[in-house]
Amino acid sequence: MKNKLRVLRAERNWSQARLAELLEVSRQTVNAIENGKYDPSLPLAFKAAFLFEMSIEEIFEPSEGDLQ
Repeated sequence: MKNKLRVLRAERNWSQARLAELLEVSRQTVNAIENGKYDPSLPLAFKAAFLFEMSIEEIFEPSEGDLQ
């Protein structure tokens, strides 16, 4: 899954640790999501969307292989 978390975080000058704190997850989880190694749960995706005042689809989009 592709995502814009790194860009959105950088626009706000937040560290991974700060974003993790706001999302109530570990910094390692934020890192794994940003690097495409972990897909967030639906509740976590909703929490991120609420935090950034965007829709889930504006932050996360499926990779080509995710749709098959």
